[in-house]
Amino acid sequence: MSTETLVNRARTICEQNGARFTSIREKVFRLLANLNGGIGAYELLEQLKQTEPGAKPATVYRALEFLTEQGFIHKIESTNAFLLCHHFGQHHPAQLLICDQCGNVTELHSDLLHEEFNRQAVAQGFVIKHQTIEAHGLCKTCKAKQ
Repeated sequence: MSTETLVNRARTICEQNGARFTSIREKVFRLLANLNGGIGAYELLEQLKQTEPGAKPATVYRALEFLTEQGFIHKIESTNAFLLCHHFGQHHPAQLLICDQCGNVTELHSDLLHEEFNRQAVAQGFVIKHQTIEAHGLCKTCKAKQ
């Protein structure tokens, strides 16, 4: 899906939710949309400064918080990075395959895995409020290079 299509979709969802898709939020969204992997907040800040020289860390963190709340991005906890969700529009559990060599991240959506994980949590008396499962390894391309 093209960046413009993603931006238009995000803008529409924000309008439906009564949320403001400000120019800074859109710029951060666009930076994320052009990546295949996750990126840290300070790396995003450096890229954002190319068009917004006065941008500060708080600028990026506020944009990332907004994009997360809208369900547009996932936080990769193990690497403290952020990834655009190409399936946004509703909050959903995600399973992420993270290549430790090239940094590529593939997002999966397994209902079976989600249901089993929830079943196990309920058996323990646990209520899941947010779920992202991360697996680290090598992607097909990096594995083939070995």
